[in-house]
Amino acid sequence: MISSPTRLLDSMRAAASARTTLPLLSASPRKAIPSFAPPPARALSLVPGLGLPSPCRLPLRRISSMAVASVAAPERHDAGDWYSVPDLSLRDHRFTVPLDYSAAAGSSITVFAREVVAVGKEEEQLPYLLYLQGGPGFESPRPTEASGWLKRACEEYRVVLLDQRGTGLSTPLTVSSLSQIMSATKLVEYLQHFRADSIIKDAEFLRSCLVPDSGTWTVLGQSYGGFCAVTYMSFAPEGLKSVLLTGGIPPIAKGCTADVVYRACFEQVVHQNEKYYKRFPQDVKVICDLVNYLAKAEGGGVSLPSGGILTPRGLQTLGLAGLGSGGGFERLHYMFERVWDPELVPGTGKRISYYFLKAFESWIDFDTNPLYALLHESIYCQGAPSQWSAHKIRGEYDSIFDPIKAATECRPVFFTGEMIFPWMFDEIHALGPFTEAAHLLAEKEDWPPLYDISRLNNNKVPVAAAVYYEDMYVNFKLAMETASEIAGIRLWVTNEYMHSGLRDNGYQVFEQLIGMLQGKKPWF
Repeated sequence: MISSPTRLLDSMRAAASARTTLPLLSASPRKAIPSFAPPPARALSLVPGLGLPSPCRLPLRRISSMAVASVAAPERHDAGDWYSVPDLSLRDHRFTVPLDYSAAAGSSITVFAREVVAVGKEEEQLPYLLYLQGGPGFESPRPTEASGWLKRACEEYRVVLLDQRGTGLSTPLTVSSLSQIMSATKLVEYLQHFRADSIIKDAEFLRSCLVPDSGTWTVLGQSYGGFCAVTYMSFAPEGLKSVLLTGGIPPIAKGCTADVVYRACFEQVVHQNEKYYKRFPQDVKVICDLVNYLAKAEGGGVSLPSGGILTPRGLQTLGLAGLGSGGGFERLHYMFERVWDPELVPGTGKRISYYFLKAFESWIDFDTNPLYALLHESIYCQGAPSQWSAHKIRGEYDSIFDPIKAATECRPVFFTGEMIFPWMFDEIHALGPFTEAAHLLAEKEDWPPLYDISRLNNNKVPVAAAVYYEDMYVNFKLAMETASEIAGIRLWVTNEYMHSGLRDNGYQVFEQLIGMLQGKKPWF
C-alpha cells in the first residue's frame, strides 16, 4: 500500500512508463467535448503535473487506489456513431483496459458498453445510469425497442449497458476463445481477473470517460449485477450518485459464504418444487418415467445433440431456469409435454424426442456462457475456497434430491436450483476441456476481498433495493442480513415478483425504486 502522495505519484509514473504503448502527444489544452459527442479517435492528453497519458477526463480529486490503476494503464476509448431501434438511440463504446489493474505491465482487454437514450435526447445533458447485468458471465441486454425498465430509465437518464468483462463484446470468454489457453493453471490465472472487483474497476474507468467532469452516476444492479454494485459501494463509493438493487443483495461475510448460501437455497428450492408439482401434478409420472428410462439406458443416460449426456441428475438441473423466474413453471411443463417421440412403427419402443433433448440444451446454455459455470461459486469467496460447495451441501439433502430413488418410489423428482456441480464438466460436452481448471478454481484460496463491511456500515450513497420474498437465487433471509449492514438502505420487500421482476415488469419495478429514492414512494 502506498502511504504518501510522493510515493503515490512516483508509483503511478513508473506504472505508466512500463505500460504505455501508445505515443504521447503534446500537453496542449484539449477542446471540451460534450458527453454526447465521441472524442477524437485514440487521442491522448496529459494529466497536468503527472505526465501520464489520459484518454478520458480524469479528475484531479483525491486519487483512490482504484483511480491509480486507471491512470496507470494504456487505456483507450473509441466511440461509434448513433444508430436507432424503435424510440431509442444507441451508440457503441469500446475501451481498452488492463486485464489486471494491479500489474505495472501486462495484457489488455476490450470492454464494450452501449449508450442508450430516448430518441431526440442525444444531445441533452442527462444524468447517467449504469446497468449491471446478472450472471456471472452474461452480457447486457440487447435493446430492440423502448420497453420495460429501459423505457422508464430513458425518460430521465442516459443509460449505459455494460457488457461485463468476459461477456458479450467485452473480450468474450467462450468455449472457443478459452480453448486458446492450453494450461489449466494459466486459465485459472486468467479467469481470476473476471470477478466483481475487476468489473467495478472497469466501471470506474468508463465513468471517467463518459460522465462530464468525471461526475457521479447511478447504478442499477440486477441479481449478480447487484452483488457488483455492493462491491462498488465498498471500494469506490465516490463514483456513485445512487444505487438501485433488484434481487441483488449479496452475502458479505469474510471467507467463503457458499455453504451458508446453498443450505438456504436448497430449502427454497424444495419449496419451489412443491409449488411446481402442485400446479402440474400430472408431471410427477411423466418425470418419473423419464428418470427411470435414463437410469436404465446404457451408460446411465442418453446422448445429447452436442455430444454430452443427459442423466437423471443432469435432468434435475432444469430447475435452474425453470423454478425461479416468472413463467418458468409453465415453460418447464410444456417442455415435458413433448418428451417422447410417437411410435410410428409398432415395436420400436419408447424414445426421448430430439425436440426435448435440444430444448434441454437450450435451457442449460453453458456452451455459450461457460464463464457462469467456471466462476459461479467464486462469487462467494473472499480469502477462502469454495471446494464445490453446492455438491457438498446437496449431499446433506440426498434423501430428498436423489432422482432415481424418487422415481423408483413414484414420488416427485425434485429439480435443483442455481448450483454448479463438478460432474457437469463430465456430462456437458462444452465444459469438458475446462474440467481441470474448474477443480483448481474450487480449491483456490487467495481470492481478494469483494466487500468492505466497515465502509458499508458507514455508507452515504442513497440505496433502494427490491427484495423478493420467494427469491430462489438470492435468499431472502441472507439478503435481509446484509441489508442490516448497509447504512441508509431503503427496502421494498415483495412477493408479487420472483427473481425476474425487473424482466417481467421492469417499468413498475424501476418506478418503485426510483420513487423511493426521490421521496415519491413510501419505503417503510
